[in-house]
Amino acid sequence: MAARKTTSKSNASAEELKAFYHDMLLIRRFEEKAGQLYGMGLIGGFCHLYIGQEAVVVGLEAAAKDGDKRITTYRDHGHMLACGMDPNGVMAELTGREGGYSRGKGGSMHMFSTEKHFYGGHGIVGANVPLGAGLAFSDKYKGNDNVTFTYFGDGAANQGQVYETFNMAALWDLPVIFVIENNQYAMGTSQQRSTSSPDIYHRGEAFGIPGEMVDGMDVLAVRDAGQKAVDHCRAGKGPYILEIKTYRYRGHSMSDPAKYRTREEVQKMRDEKDAIEHVRDLLLTGKHATEEDLKAIDKEIKKVVNASAEFAKESPEPDPKELWTDIYTDIAPQNA
Repeated sequence: MAARKTTSKSNASAEELKAFYHDMLLIRRFEEKAGQLYGMGLIGGFCHLYIGQEAVVVGLEAAAKDGDKRITTYRDHGHMLACGMDPNGVMAELTGREGGYSRGKGGSMHMFSTEKHFYGGHGIVGANVPLGAGLAFSDKYKGNDNVTFTYFGDGAANQGQVYETFNMAALWDLPVIFVIENNQYAMGTSQQRSTSSPDIYHRGEAFGIPGEMVDGMDVLAVRDAGQKAVDHCRAGKGPYILEIKTYRYRGHSMSDPAKYRTREEVQKMRDEKDAIEHVRDLLLTGKHATEEDLKAIDKEIKKVVNASAEFAKESPEPDPKELWTDIYTDIAPQNA
């Protein structure tokens, strides 16, 4: 195993580090359980796991405030948990049960929570980007200082609608943070083979949108960059781009054997750059927690995740009448 570079110093308090550790570990344990349920046939359709990328959403949520919005793609379970959505409701939706956030009709890719200002979960590559700008336009129109985190991947960064959205967001000074979760592979195609420019965030320069590259395996670096971007948007300076270099350990989806990369490559990233282990090292070397403390956190998280799986299994399947809900409005149009 390769040596991990660790420092006992950080610009976060013990409480913050423990919160980061807890939130990232919750996402990982939840995704591991989701993978198990998929293998048991309890989750149908597509299922894209977030394992390895946990520091991105946890770091950015640390820079958010009440009222801020988030919208993402189909690899969305981590975003839901990071913004405070109930693991029971998320797992129930994954298994297509009535207790899910979309009452069992959305599955892995299509969950919403207006309470937590989470607007999906979108299966069409890049389609959520203009929607994110629309959410930001709403806040600008209302005159508040909320921002919208619009997540998409390195593959989606090559879609035309992304650049149409960049243009409009810059023209209208929209308070939107475009978060490029660059996990190195667009499905099975490496960034080097799919993207003409080595750094994607530079593409915002054509529209006058500032941006930066961030180490997505370091939750503290993500938090700091997120705060900078948030401050920029809240000050009325328009959009900002964060290209966050991260890495997914699993395949593109549960059906992907990931033969386009070696096991050694994945293991090297786990050994040297794992975001959760990095915070764990900071907690231990800084004497903010003991091994027993961290084991207790893991034990408690496993209880929560196991309970979510049981909740999902016990929740009934949707009534067939649900096929007709959320399609037509009950409000009759007003006559002129």
